Amino acid sequence: MHVDYDDILRVWLEADEISEIEHAWLWDHMLPLAGPKDGKIYEGWTLLAALAAQTRRLRLGLLVTSNRIRQPAVLGKIATTVDVVSRGRLVMGLGVGGTHQPAGAGGIAGDNPAVAEYEAYGLTLVPPREGIERLEETVTILKRMWTEKEFDFEGRYYTLKGNRNEPKPVQPSGPPLLIGGWGNRTLRLVAEHADIWNIPGPPHNQIDYITERSRVLDEHCAAIGRDPSEISRSVQVVISYDDIEASRRQVLELVHAGLDHIVLSLPRGYPQGAAQWLTDEIIKPVRAELPDA
Repeated sequence: MHVDYDDILRVWLEADEISEIEHAWLWDHMLPLAGPKDGKIYEGWTLLAALAAQTRRLRLGLLVTSNRIRQPAVLGKIATTVDVVSRGRLVMGLGVGGTHQPAGAGGIAGDNPAVAEYEAYGLTLVPPREGIERLEETVTILKRMWTEKEFDFEGRYYTLKGNRNEPKPVQPSGPPLLIGGWGNRTLRLVAEHADIWNIPGPPHNQIDYITERSRVLDEHCAAIGRDPSEISRSVQVVISYDDIEASRRQVLELVHAGLDHIVLSLPRGYPQGAAQWLTDEIIKPVRAELPDA
């Protein structure tokens, strides 16, 4: 948000040439969630397709796609197209999207700026349980679109008749699936379907909470007979320009807590050489502290 397209493209192209940076991510919002309300912001999947066409190496995705914005089969077609354009580099990030429940309970509350976003774009909030159920149907639809020649689907919320999706994604069986969230029902869905679990938003030093949620995910995996080590653990860290040492410590704490996919988020706007600066000031020093990195 509040960043020009040319600046986003500049940072992605720079990052694409730096081997230490493995992924690049966008988000899925229509209005800025902070700062001036009339600030610039781009539709995530459209922007992702443009960046996919101009990069060659980075894995890429949305952290995360809101399941409340696009119909599942339309999303499946969009994602297939981006995987083809990127020559098989897409990671399919998914989340429940907007839900309505009291403040502090984990959904969108009345003073959350996302409420205005949903109202402005004619999007509807749903109860958390319904949001999870809809997300599970979406996951099923995506996987079938990416692997089956033709199928029907009759769910509680979505119905498809004679779905065909050609061409298929470049990646066999479709892009790896990242699911964001930390509620118990979401973690069960992660255990059943995801390749990557993302903890939404910056952790703000909530290491104990992240560790507890990771333990719950392990329990869900045990209940269904899945090896929890098959699921990568992902988190976003907002980097401080003013206290880079604190940012390094935070990243190291997260790695020691079992997080193996660290998304480094720079505050707006992006200085020249931002990707190389992140590499030199965060990635290389952190890896130097890790004996098996």
